[in-house]
Amino acid sequence: MPDEAPSPPLAGAAAHFRALESLYDSAPINRLWNSSLEIVESGFARIRFELTEAHYHAAGAAHGTSYFKMLDDAGFYAANSLVSDRFLLTTAFNLLFTSPLKAGPITAEGRWISGHRRVFVAESRLLDADGEEAARGTGTFMKSKIPLSSLDGYEFPA
Repeated sequence: MPDEAPSPPLAGAAAHFRALESLYDSAPINRLWNSSLEIVESGFARIRFELTEAHYHAAGAAHGTSYFKMLDDAGFYAANSLVSDRFLLTTAFNLLFTSPLKAGPITAEGRWISGHRRVFVAESRLLDADGEEAARGTGTFMKSKIPLSSLDGYEFPA
């Protein structure tokens, strides 16, 4: 059987999305969660993660830091999927808790809402294992002076 031709290198938006996913994987904070980022299309990001009892507060449900972290990350990556030269910074984030989360698989979805130049707005939501919304958030993200290309984790696929 002949060898298959190598796949052509990714270019454009797809390469940027994979490099952002690599950046997410490289962040030390993400070692605290069993999570993975998928940038599905421009302006949309999905994070799948597993909550455990290690993420609980004293009353036996997930602490709000887990909600914020995943909602912020989903919104951030949805917005940064539209920006290929600079790292974005969260400048504000509003959060609504709608139900407590327990251990199990959770999905965070982020979607870009508005902004094209310097400030971007994205909304995100957390879905429990049954697909029920447990939280919702809206964030604003601003271009920083940090070039994405200067970050060790921002790597294009081979």
